[in-house]
Amino acid sequence: MSHQTGIQAGNDVKDVFANAKSGDQYRLLKIVIEDEQLTLGGTRQASKKWDQEYDSLVLPLLEDDLPCYILYRLDTSNNQGYEWIFLAWSPDHSAVRHKMLYAATRATLKKEFGGGHIKDEIFGTVKDDLSLSGYKKYLTSQAAPLPLTAAEEELRQIKLSEVQTDISVDTKQQTLAGVAFPLHGDAVNALERFRDKKLNYVQLEIDFEKEVIRLCNSEATEVKDLPMRIPKDAARYHFFLYKHSHEGDYLESTVFIYSMPGYKCSIRERMLYSSCKNPLVDMVESKLQIEIEKKLEIDNGDELTSDFLYEEVHPKQHAHKQAFAKPKGPAGKRGGRRITRPPAEGEEED
Repeated sequence: MSHQTGIQAGNDVKDVFANAKSGDQYRLLKIVIEDEQLTLGGTRQASKKWDQEYDSLVLPLLEDDLPCYILYRLDTSNNQGYEWIFLAWSPDHSAVRHKMLYAATRATLKKEFGGGHIKDEIFGTVKDDLSLSGYKKYLTSQAAPLPLTAAEEELRQIKLSEVQTDISVDTKQQTLAGVAFPLHGDAVNALERFRDKKLNYVQLEIDFEKEVIRLCNSEATEVKDLPMRIPKDAARYHFFLYKHSHEGDYLESTVFIYSMPGYKCSIRERMLYSSCKNPLVDMVESKLQIEIEKKLEIDNGDELTSDFLYEEVHPKQHAHKQAFAKPKGPAGKRGGRRITRPPAEGEEED
């Protein structure tokens, strides 16, 4: 059995999981990561109906600066037993490293507990997200189309990336593949307008304080304007509708540009932009149904000329290369026959 972070459930947790799924002894289980293991952080027994004691049991267990997982038992059941709510708590003030670790270990916990028992999953950064009213809002939102709330979108993005990280509490990596930040509502709206051809350019930035991806710029942009859109001292994500002609046809191609001006950015900025790039592209392609023709990574906006874009979107497939000119052999005498390339059409064989 593979584990995304190498973290597994301790024996005490496995025993509690088995008892919890087979009866009604527990109403709530709190799980934390300690010493590279999933550890029991507390349990609560049922004394009332699930919704009558939800807030009084859940909210006091949510610490302001430390993530955790909470499994809360409902009074309903399916063919496997009681149904549970899975709460993933990742407070705004917790360390980014801890957020990434808990995000990457989430799938492991679900496998250990048994996904068939989990009816709903909620991700929260503030207590209101995981309160009873927050849960009811979550249930209402499931039937709603995009744009989703930031917390819901973050949960979706984490699902895309939860099997792609390999970190532990003491890991000191600068690049952690596939850790996602949520798209803010204004960014979702801009991308939807881009998809519908109402915008031809969208620039996104990471808000490091809020840990969300926000809209930065959506001005109408032509190819000649692109270089001036690329910041020289900060990373950005860009979506550009490249309008051009190719072999007599008029085409509109979506180009994704990841601009990172090298070491002018901090290690943290480089790490987070690199980490969020693939989940962002996956979400845009799968959820917003935007087909990206070409993905580029640049460090300088001066690279974005008309010729550069054309050659990237329409690369030459089989350009003929000039044959290497071999030095002539001794005069009047030819060496042994050498194996050479077959003569091209219209070319005589020597």
